[in-house]
Amino acid sequence: MNTSFLQDMFSTITRRDALRRRRSGNTTPVDHSHVLAACRALLDSDGEASSITLASRALELYARLDADEKVRFFERLTHDFSADPERVDQAYAAYRESRDERDLQALFDTCEPSRQELLRRLNLTSGGTHELVRMREDLLARLDKASPLNALDADFKHLFSSWFNRGFLMLRRIDWNTPAAILERIIRYEAVHEIHDWNDLRRRLDARDRRCFAFFHPAIGDEPLIFVEVALHKGLPDQIQPILDSNHHDIGEPEGADTAAFFGISNCQTGLRGISFGNFLIKQVVQELKQELPNLRNFVTLSPVPGFRQWLDSTQRGEASPLDDETRETLAQLDDDHWHTDPERAAALRDVIRPLAAHYLVREKNRHGLPLNPVARFHLGNGAELHRINWLGDTSNKGLQQAAGLMVNYLYVIDDIERNHEQYTTDGTIACSSAVRDLNRRARKLLKGDNEK
Repeated sequence: MNTSFLQDMFSTITRRDALRRRRSGNTTPVDHSHVLAACRALLDSDGEASSITLASRALELYARLDADEKVRFFERLTHDFSADPERVDQAYAAYRESRDERDLQALFDTCEPSRQELLRRLNLTSGGTHELVRMREDLLARLDKASPLNALDADFKHLFSSWFNRGFLMLRRIDWNTPAAILERIIRYEAVHEIHDWNDLRRRLDARDRRCFAFFHPAIGDEPLIFVEVALHKGLPDQIQPILDSNHHDIGEPEGADTAAFFGISNCQTGLRGISFGNFLIKQVVQELKQELPNLRNFVTLSPVPGFRQWLDSTQRGEASPLDDETRETLAQLDDDHWHTDPERAAALRDVIRPLAAHYLVREKNRHGLPLNPVARFHLGNGAELHRINWLGDTSNKGLQQAAGLMVNYLYVIDDIERNHEQYTTDGTIACSSAVRDLNRRARKLLKGDNEK
């Protein structure tokens, strides 16, 4: 018998059933216990057809929970569907005694929480994958470092890492002929430089000097996972405003470009946070662009520096500030919202801020010993080089507030990517240009107690 036909038939039935329930406007109160009962029935089910129907029912009930009931559901799911400690102890004792591969496999099976199998079964129904991504989005909104729900989140990440591995991702170019439903999502999900209207979107997609690519997943359909916007350029760009200007074109024809500048990378699904797509996306887009435009020599980002202004303000203020008095007086001019329009003040601030930005990006680390700045972690982890710190690269209100107007070029040199990535992951070495290293050295004169050789 054709099992694919049966799966399609059952999926059609569950889709119709879910649609019927939504249209019926069912207002019967639902709490977390109803969802838990549906989940237990799903785990007890042996047949594929019944499992698909039960999975659909459980997800439909979950969607009707309010915020507080969802938290209670997550708490019970974490506690009640965990691994059985006594069975784990027994399985470990058996393996410790025998050192047999079968006992080792039994130990692995026993250690897996039953909630992982539950999530797999919930994924059986049509649209289940996307519903589970939304479920994790709900979970992430309620997590903190000490939350016991982190164990449940680890299960989601473990499964999503397999379900969304590179082999399932599909790269598609987004242009003005892309279906409108996808274009609307691109507008909604743009997280770096807001897309103001359809004309703004058309400029970014339809112009000769623009490209946009996105990753999709067959189980998610027309929902993009992540997308990147690219500007074709002559030389390395140092300002975002000309790129965003609808009347500005750096080149006449694509063949005249020697640089592909990635100026916006947006993750679209909050529920997939921590599942890495960006490194695959950039590397594959580089290959796509090289095939289309062999004259391209430089692949570079024009990236924001979120968090730099906050770090700068905290470093400047207080009696324990490591900055000398003259530097602090100079930085105090940032309190005037119009400082960047005064050439004299802007020049004085430039001579202080660019070195401190190099120090921030190269030396300031988080508790894991990685760069404090999240954008730096992303690109340096992908094997890019911290190439240039651009003064007044973004003079928008957002750019001034988050980074004192700075933007950064991270350079992807194809022959160096693997080596840079290896050195970064093994010993934390950050690949820097000589210009950035020079700025970092100049920062030592501004910071008291910085004795780095």
